[in-house]
Amino acid sequence: MAVVAALALLIGGGVALVNAVTGEPENSGPSVGAPSVDDSGGGGDPSPNATSPDPAISPLVIKVIGPATSVVVRVAETGGKVLTQGTLDTGETRKYDETPLQVVATNGGSLKVVIYGRVQPAKPDGRRGDWFVKTRG
Repeated sequence: MAVVAALALLIGGGVALVNAVTGEPENSGPSVGAPSVDDSGGGGDPSPNATSPDPAISPLVIKVIGPATSVVVRVAETGGKVLTQGTLDTGETRKYDETPLQVVATNGGSLKVVIYGRVQPAKPDGRRGDWFVKTRG
């Protein structure tokens, strides 16, 4: 059963990517226009005494720091809804509070991705980038 679910996620992600690259850009869903993001590198290790995650930290924040790129963000479930599908412009920031999430960008090097307050390693410029945001539990 897990293999079928994983296969469904891979196929759904592939279809979403193809639609993002070849389809008409459409910005839909509850994405936020341009909240501020801490560009200081953020996401240091939590205090050793911390017992629970900070509820104020969003599961996912993406910011376009390079050229505009096509991005698809969808809830990572079978038949999960698409939250964003289209081209995001340089400087644009999106914040997401739902999980789990699957993120695919045509140019992964154009994005700064912050998952639960931690900046993710940069992807190569000009290459596809993908990220998965798990549900915190």
